[in-house]
Amino acid sequence: MWKFQPKYRSLFVQIIVYLYILLFVYASFSKLLDFENFRVQLAQSPLLSAYAGLIAPSVIIGELFIVLLLCLKGTRLIGLYGSFFLMVDFTVYIYLILNYSDFIPCSCGGLIEKLGWTAHMIFNSVFAVLAMVAVIILEKEKGAGAGTIVIKSVLPSLAAVGVVTGLFLSSEYIIKKENNFIRRFGQHPIRDEKAFDLGANSYYFAGIANGKIYLGNVTAPLRLTSLDTALTNKKVVKIKIDCTGHPFRSIQVKVQCPYFYVYDGNVPVIYRGQLGDSLARTISFEDSYFSQLEVIDSISFVFRAQSSKTKTQVLGKLSLNQRPKVTLNETLLEKQVDGVFDTDGQLLRDGQTGKLTYIYAYRNEFLVMDGNLGLLRKLHTIDTISRAQVQVRLLADGNHRMDAPPLQVNKKSAVYGQVLFNESNLMGKFESREMWRQAAIVDMYRSGKQEYLGSFYVQNRGKNTMSRMFATDKHLFVLTGNEIVRYRFAPVVMRYFKTGEAENLD
Repeated sequence: MWKFQPKYRSLFVQIIVYLYILLFVYASFSKLLDFENFRVQLAQSPLLSAYAGLIAPSVIIGELFIVLLLCLKGTRLIGLYGSFFLMVDFTVYIYLILNYSDFIPCSCGGLIEKLGWTAHMIFNSVFAVLAMVAVIILEKEKGAGAGTIVIKSVLPSLAAVGVVTGLFLSSEYIIKKENNFIRRFGQHPIRDEKAFDLGANSYYFAGIANGKIYLGNVTAPLRLTSLDTALTNKKVVKIKIDCTGHPFRSIQVKVQCPYFYVYDGNVPVIYRGQLGDSLARTISFEDSYFSQLEVIDSISFVFRAQSSKTKTQVLGKLSLNQRPKVTLNETLLEKQVDGVFDTDGQLLRDGQTGKLTYIYAYRNEFLVMDGNLGLLRKLHTIDTISRAQVQVRLLADGNHRMDAPPLQVNKKSAVYGQVLFNESNLMGKFESREMWRQAAIVDMYRSGKQEYLGSFYVQNRGKNTMSRMFATDKHLFVLTGNEIVRYRFAPVVMRYFKTGEAENLD
């Protein structure tokens, strides 16, 4: 480079300066013109999610400040150093994303956004080299030695690399363990594979067995519908029960191989039938009233009911081969307001591990229990509502009435392989309102420890939104309108599933 005449060296530096001014002005104004989208994209970064609110404006201000330094002859060298350090940061940022992250966002604007991530890293590296060459030319013209240039460039570069790496490590911890309500959406965690028209919108998931999805129907409660998981063949069985004289109000069906169960907690009765047969016989009568039921095995059940002593909701276990048959755990569901509405939620059983989950509807908490209702852990969702926001009035007859609509936190949930899938009802930071109008947002959590795994969208199908979901080892099945839709999990989701009891120790 020094063989060239000074005027050519000066021209070379000038060209680099102009390129950087053009690059940073273009990039910063692209971000400013679509700032909300830039901040949303930055919040998806596995390196910077927790700091998106601070970093989004800082990057724009930093780029414009460097432009100002480059425009002034007296500060041009400082501006080139700043350009070099910023490009080193950007390059390391992309390297970490490509090599250590499951989530690959985009936080660039304009034409640069069209580049692939590898091409983007090469682009940044080339600009970093150009900046360094310009710095060497100007420093040499000032009489600086090689040692001085190394100290002024390499050491700060290492510090810049350390800052980006530190942000990555701390952001990952905050997002997964101490999330302050920032969601992170992965690259296509589910893929829409197939839909099947059921002809009605009154179905719910009853279970899975022998490669078939079983559906109950609230308008035809004694009909059990089965579909192969390929969603090609549909079969309907009309269930017969051995005693029909009860004042049923809400009959439900649940399947757990090799049986199906029919129950109505308003009437203390449970029937059991063999899959492949249509007759269900009474196996429990007048043992307990309940509002929700999960099957442990052919003679054991867990349920949610209202305590006759405290008038609050409790979880209990029904064991048909023991005395007493019913045991209640009155300490699991924690009262915050009235013990009824504030403890409302969904009782789930993990078909892979057998563990139980109870996720509250109006607060950011879920419980993980063993099959005997022993509490294993209390975990939290990423929203900030820790206390149920319900207004309740106690009536003269001892019943409770809700005075105002509550703030619902969690809507519908499913669990499989120690991964809890939860449809949230609350918008997080830096999220697009447009996407909330177009899709349901499902968050994923480990049920074995406190860890948020990420989120994904389940797109509305026309005017129909997701009404229920059911997870298996490879698929997420969704009911929406008259359809059942099958989505395939990406490998990045399936790798979270726990497959054996030995893995449940965490």
